[in-house]
Amino acid sequence: MSEVRAARSSGGKVRQARLTDLAALGELSRLCQDADASTRSLGLPVSGPPIGVFSLFRLPLGAFRPHDLMFVYEADGRLSGLIRVERESFRDEWTIVELDGIGSSNAGDIRFRLVQQLVRESSKRGVGRLHVACADKDGNVELFMQAGFAPYGEERGLYRPPDEAFPTPWTDERMRAARIRPAAPLDALALSRLYAAATPQPVQRLELLRLADWERQGSNWRVPRSSLAPILRFADVEGFVQEAVDGGRDGTQLDAFVQIGVAKEDQPHYLKVLGRPDADTADLVDFALASIGSRTARTAGGRQDRGVIAPVRTYESPIDNRLEETGFNTIASVTLLMKETLVRVAEPALVPAGVR
Repeated sequence: MSEVRAARSSGGKVRQARLTDLAALGELSRLCQDADASTRSLGLPVSGPPIGVFSLFRLPLGAFRPHDLMFVYEADGRLSGLIRVERESFRDEWTIVELDGIGSSNAGDIRFRLVQQLVRESSKRGVGRLHVACADKDGNVELFMQAGFAPYGEERGLYRPPDEAFPTPWTDERMRAARIRPAAPLDALALSRLYAAATPQPVQRLELLRLADWERQGSNWRVPRSSLAPILRFADVEGFVQEAVDGGRDGTQLDAFVQIGVAKEDQPHYLKVLGRPDADTADLVDFALASIGSRTARTAGGRQDRGVIAPVRTYESPIDNRLEETGFNTIASVTLLMKETLVRVAEPALVPAGVR
């Protein structure tokens, strides 16, 4: 296991990235995705072809949002480290999507200084939580734990190659028979209950998703959270729900939910399934793949050269089995970590009176 040390004074400095750094940042990001012992990255979700971190998370100049952040490490006029953060529009939370360092002897120190700078910056700006997902290698997990992050889950990345044919598109009648329909803002409460049924209590307390988060649809939709959520920025996002047979006590109960991201850039399509432990999600997975296939045929001139990537957490089994039955295979495993930067203060409350 790699040991994370405090950063040494090396004469370099951490500063905010500039537009003039764009070419150097692209080269730095590309180098850090190569299998080279002198470079280190988050390892998301897998290095090398057919899909790599650089192709998944690279940002064209026009894709940077005004509230995104990037810091670089500069020494002797050269950039040897970068950290990139996406700031969520509707929550005071930041997600680290790239952390790179170059140098066989000081890559760990460079990345440590970048993380420390980000933590200080988040404290200044009143950020509630910092999120990151990383492969458990090159001292990644140890580095973030030293900076105050706590691991709270494991997630597998499953990939379905483009040579796997998509299922036949579903008809409206078949969708109604399977109780599948598009998600709507009015489903927020039912989706929140579905998430609570599928997610352990400790994870729920840490992620702290609110009803308003489930009401939002479209490319800014970050729930359910996953290590691959950043690629949704480059996709047309849709959500579908599968209603329960009896509807539960109030008639609104849902058995499962699927989030689909049809890629607009040169990236894989995205699929995220959330289901009750006792629900069979096979129909919903088949429908989602068929929907991606039909959307791709309409919007990309019939191109079928992109695979589909799906994140599945370890506690969400047997969803991974349903995906594997349709051609998915595990390509990566990552650790989810979070740091709370605000101190929680207990609100005053009435307590039972005691007898002295």
